[in-house]
Amino acid sequence: MRPKSFPLIVLLSLLGTIATGLPATSQIPKPPARPKVVQVAQKISQAVDVTSIGMTVSDMDQSIAFYRDVLSFKSISDVEVFGTEYERLQGVFGLRMRVVKMQLGQETIELTEYLTPKGKPIPVDSRSNDLWFQHIAIVVRDMDKAYQHLRQYKVQHVSTEPQKLPETIPAAAGIEAFYFQDPDGHNLEVIFFPVDKGDPRWQKPTDELFLGIDHTAIATSSTPASLKFYQDLLGLELAGQSENFGTEQEHLNNVFGARLLISGLKASSGPGIEFLNYLAPTGGRPKPQDSRANDLLHWQTTLEVNNVDAVANQLRTGGATFVSPGVVELPNRSLGFSKGFLVQDPDGHVLRIVQP
Repeated sequence: MRPKSFPLIVLLSLLGTIATGLPATSQIPKPPARPKVVQVAQKISQAVDVTSIGMTVSDMDQSIAFYRDVLSFKSISDVEVFGTEYERLQGVFGLRMRVVKMQLGQETIELTEYLTPKGKPIPVDSRSNDLWFQHIAIVVRDMDKAYQHLRQYKVQHVSTEPQKLPETIPAAAGIEAFYFQDPDGHNLEVIFFPVDKGDPRWQKPTDELFLGIDHTAIATSSTPASLKFYQDLLGLELAGQSENFGTEQEHLNNVFGARLLISGLKASSGPGIEFLNYLAPTGGRPKPQDSRANDLLHWQTTLEVNNVDAVANQLRTGGATFVSPGVVELPNRSLGFSKGFLVQDPDGHVLRIVQP
């Protein structure tokens, strides 16, 4: 996993992953800390690790083939689970799930197919500024080669083409990115970091084209509300913020007039979490209130903590909305942990908080 501390240029480029906005000198300062809440979050979340990023899929064999053949992920586990404990964990009655973990570099995704009951598809008119938007950013060694590879597999474009960030943005100059979708319509990004940008491990010599996951990004409606949840209640660290706009950003997200406040957060280890707060255009749709974990727009980012009960109590005190009724103890470690729960952030994005 990524080391716990970074040079300043790395932090700036991480949250400027696809930035087309202000130069590094115009970074927006951190909001003032909330001492009482932050103190508790630091105490109960000494080791908050992002261990996987998961999504619900409609056809597991199709998804495995896509992530393996198109993006070079490798399967590392494949299980079926059912029973009361899993129903309580996911908030779905009568479920039977096939869960496959796949790895790229040091990072892991978790694909879940509900054999029963099946959920709803992703709305066909979804846009990058809708509040259910989430993606993973996959680092590539060479953007031109990666794009041509993706074209061979006829992936669904979101961006018009890869976007290269201009020299007018020192912290992000030379970074290239491209949005596309998997067979179920989940948004994905490939990203290229030039020398002196991003985590130094992305610069290690390799013959591999796809290297690992840099971050997951989520659309948010209120940066202060999201910071209170992720920073104050969960103990993640805010690396910094920047305001991003311009033709490259518009064509990357395929949203005309896009202007975003991007906030980058880090856990002790694992991919970063980015907030994409659209300052313009306004009107991104909220996540449907009746959505459930078996719907294909469902993502769940897994955070591993050393005291899941204390974190659950902290989140309840903070007014968080739970998907699970509480901490659920599982009959075995088929999913890789002994107990955990699902909870929603202020915009309905789901996190799975687990204890080994």
